[in-house]
Amino acid sequence: MCRNIRPLNNFEPPATPDEVTAAALQYVRKVSGTTRPSQANQEAFDRAVAEVAHATRHLLADLVTTAPPKNREVEAAKARERARLRYG
Repeated sequence: MCRNIRPLNNFEPPATPDEVTAAALQYVRKVSGTTRPSQANQEAFDRAVAEVAHATRHLLADLVTTAPPKNREVEAAKARERARLRYG
């Protein structure tokens, strides 16, 4: 599940709210051990996703780097090449 969480820091343009929420969702799924919570746990699950996303947005806003911003298309091409070499 967590393989879907991608680095979000130091990209141009910056990470979108949807990307942050998707990463938070993957994290909460991994920690909770479920991809779909029961009705009894849905509220707690949704609240956890919102809180993790909130903390992630603050983290990304506060991080400082001297490295130049990464290009999303270049990073995606590198990932595809690594996958091609790994899986053939």
